[in-house]
Amino acid sequence: MTTVSVKKTSYNWRVVDIVVAALIAIAGGVIFWAWSQGAALVSIPMNAAYPPLTGLIAGGWMIPAVLGMLIIRKPGAALFCESVAATGELIMGSQYGTTVLISGVLQGLGAELIFAAFLYKKFNLPTSLLAGAGAGLFCGLNDSFLPWGWNIAYEAIDKLTYITFTTISGAIIAGALSWIATRGLAKTGVLSSFASRKAASEPVFS
Repeated sequence: MTTVSVKKTSYNWRVVDIVVAALIAIAGGVIFWAWSQGAALVSIPMNAAYPPLTGLIAGGWMIPAVLGMLIIRKPGAALFCESVAATGELIMGSQYGTTVLISGVLQGLGAELIFAAFLYKKFNLPTSLLAGAGAGLFCGLNDSFLPWGWNIAYEAIDKLTYITFTTISGAIIAGALSWIATRGLAKTGVLSSFASRKAASEPVFS
């Protein structure tokens, strides 16, 4: 009689998972703050041309959610990294005030739900794009319909356009760039303690 041992993926968080997730989040907070400063300048000509265009630069605020999950690959990673990163931006001085915390939670949730839909087993390019798009969608909805949304006064068509742009931005900036970054990090060997250590050789679409 032969006993077959099946190795199951463990979703329990280890100390190293928490530490690295926190580092990603802290780095994300710095990225958030810097992105906010740049966005404030870039959004001036965008607002002058067509205000909903600012949705195209929203993706930078969603990178920690997708990158964190692609590296940690455990339930809660996207929500944790995005929320902590938003907290970091607030501490450094965010022009958006405490609403940045709500934005962080919602954007992290948008990405988290996509990975959850695939049972935390798919981390390829299409899933990363969808996760970024999910974060972008939640960002657009937050900005357009919640009481503190800065474009709540937009006409319906402009809100729809803005949400479309944040979704696209999330997919490209947060989704694609995070996927590329994870593969690059895997090649250096720094992800040797994670399931993402083989990211560089994983199939792109399957």
